[in-house]
Amino acid sequence: MSGLVIITFLPIIAGCILALAPLPNDTVRKASLAVTLAILAISIPLMWNFGEAYRAVSPEVSEAANSPMPFVYETNVKWIETFNINFHIGVDGLSMPFVFLTAFLCPLCILASWGIGEKVRGYFALFLLLEGGMIGTFVALDLFLFYVFWELMLLPMYFLIGIWGGPRKEYAAIKFFLYTLFGSIFLFIAMLVLYWKTGTFSLVELPGHEGLGDLKWWVQIALFLGLYVAFAIKIPAFPFHTWLPDAHVEAPTAISVILAGILLKMGTYAIFRISFPIFPVATAWFCTPLAVLAVINIVYGALCAMAQTDFKKLVAYSSISHMGFVMLGMAVYKEEAMQGAVFQMFNHGCITAMLFLLVGVIYDRAHHRDLAGFGGLVKPMPLYGGYAAFAFFAALGLPGLSGFISESLVFLGAFQEQKLLACIGTLGILLGAAYMLWTYQRVFMGPVNEKYKDYKDMNKIEIASLLPLAVMVLVLGIFPFIFLDMLAPTVSNLLAHLHVGREEYEAMRTAAEQVAMNLHP
Repeated sequence: MSGLVIITFLPIIAGCILALAPLPNDTVRKASLAVTLAILAISIPLMWNFGEAYRAVSPEVSEAANSPMPFVYETNVKWIETFNINFHIGVDGLSMPFVFLTAFLCPLCILASWGIGEKVRGYFALFLLLEGGMIGTFVALDLFLFYVFWELMLLPMYFLIGIWGGPRKEYAAIKFFLYTLFGSIFLFIAMLVLYWKTGTFSLVELPGHEGLGDLKWWVQIALFLGLYVAFAIKIPAFPFHTWLPDAHVEAPTAISVILAGILLKMGTYAIFRISFPIFPVATAWFCTPLAVLAVINIVYGALCAMAQTDFKKLVAYSSISHMGFVMLGMAVYKEEAMQGAVFQMFNHGCITAMLFLLVGVIYDRAHHRDLAGFGGLVKPMPLYGGYAAFAFFAALGLPGLSGFISESLVFLGAFQEQKLLACIGTLGILLGAAYMLWTYQRVFMGPVNEKYKDYKDMNKIEIASLLPLAVMVLVLGIFPFIFLDMLAPTVSNLLAHLHVGREEYEAMRTAAEQVAMNLHP
């Protein structure tokens, strides 16, 4: 049995056992932590040996438009043979980092959930089911299987917000559920059309499949846009973003970490994995609108963050802004921009996880998140102030930390093809620095609020949940090649497919212009 199969199904099986077994609360917590640590322990060698395994199956990047993308650690067995549905999983340089990120964040979230005292068994069982769904989504290489895992994540997240959330938890959970389900309808329709035209759900076979050549260009664009709606809701991209602030504000701290650290990446990951390779011509048509939407995300999210008085909602809107950098890198046919986009996805997962954990630390003590209600916290809580400063500077892209590298790569590529939009997008960096520094000033600087002068600093569990993230951000800021070297072959292979699609699109557009000139000389 491969390591990918184990880390996909171990949390699902463990979650079902916890849900049914009448165990004491403390045992449930320890068992959940043990399961997530076991998954992390298995994922580390998979990550460590990935480069060697990938080179073995892909000695050189193929330039052919219809060559299959290479994957490693594959398991491919018949599942529903009548409809050519397989249990097919595997990873490449795009998915392996996010399998690891999921395994890395989940034990930290278990630690952050240690204080959960209500319906403990249900909470941790749902959390483990959620982890299995997330890993399954990243490793699925069959579109039907991908859809199963994509939907599997929906129910645990709905209940985790709706039962253990804040005062408006039911509203936030239902809003999240309806938005995501709405997007899933478009994904389901596109999946059926693709199967109808090709007879396969394989994400390895679908790119360049001869059956797709029969689709008219407007049908391809319609399918691409349908998939974009499904995935943009998860990002979330403007104007499908309105569910996110409510979900973040009402969700428990650990669920906010998972929401920002992993679930938001599902949307951009799915575009990279499904939309771009299967519809390269439609991708060329949509690249400029995607860049425009990316800049809107960057600037609008940053302005909304600056206007917030709720600490957690500010971090939520900053996520919208930072995911705009990912979208901008995706919209540019440059290797450095696409590598920067994927690197930004990983960095955002770590940095935003730190920010939400820090919000949770002070909320557990003060029981509110009003930025105007704090002040001078660095004096009674110097360690907390230090971690917050590190996370804030990482979020605004300080050189030497991982966020700087990914944002720089995005703009290096974007300036080559979308100069005006790239210039506007840099406002997000300036605005990000403004709201992050202003927030730090309001919460940590100045005279100490008398209500909080006797607050105790961070405890061991809080430090244990934050320290690994800080180390990851620092290490990848100094040694980014650890990530980029693993990602480079996959991005090069994807770009080879996209450039062929772009040439086809340019030829179609030239032919259409020629026809128009002949009709209207």
